[in-house]
Amino acid sequence: MLTGCDREPARKFIRPSAVVESWIDLTHSFDAATIYWPTEKGFRFEPGSNGPTPMGYYYAANRFATAEHGGTHLDAPRHFSATGLTSDAIDVGRLVGDAVVIDVSRQCAADPDYEITPDDLINWEREQHCQLVDLIVLLRTGWSAKWGDRTAYLGTDATGPEAVKKLRFPGLSPLAAKWLVEQRRIKAIGIDTASIDHGPSTDFGAHVALCGANVPIFENVTALDRLPPRGAFVAALPMKIAGGSGGPLRIVARISRPADR
Repeated sequence: MLTGCDREPARKFIRPSAVVESWIDLTHSFDAATIYWPTEKGFRFEPGSNGPTPMGYYYAANRFATAEHGGTHLDAPRHFSATGLTSDAIDVGRLVGDAVVIDVSRQCAADPDYEITPDDLINWEREQHCQLVDLIVLLRTGWSAKWGDRTAYLGTDATGPEAVKKLRFPGLSPLAAKWLVEQRRIKAIGIDTASIDHGPSTDFGAHVALCGANVPIFENVTALDRLPPRGAFVAALPMKIAGGSGGPLRIVARISRPADR
């Protein structure tokens, strides 16, 4: 019988002094090359008059403008639910906690339109001997390796409404999303692609299921290959935009291991 995942297995039966902790940044930097949805403008950065002042000290102050949904970002439940929580209303406890990584990169390499199924999730549980209850679930498709190449990452370099029809990348199937919220009550979910729904989606069923259950979504995450299947602790703190449907996100993970490894 499966039970909840062991929290921080590296610490079990190990003296605190014998544990080494590492922090891993799971965030893409924001700059002029940051990838946004084809209907959105990119990240805009305006340098100030930075430099020495007449008083003798250095001073820098820049300006930026961005859509809520681009680069590594949060999808607040309001994004696809009229009654969903806005960015500022999400309980911080849903944005930090124990995390697991489900690696479906092999399936996605064979099919760029792959949709992660309930069987993928159930098979992971059987292999890891735990259930995905009250966890931050991170989906590794391998797509973050394509970051920087807009065509490879999105399936098209085109922009505008018509470009949306050309998108090609993996995602979570609506059925799997519904299973996670109804059967596992996950804290939050993240993926290393531009959307939790796969590129060809037109009904965005995974978004609808997750946002309808007030599950925060993290998109365009990176470096999931550096995390173990279990044992990481994640903090995903977005810009606190009052009434927002999402926003830029800084997401990091802490992993622990015995000092002699």
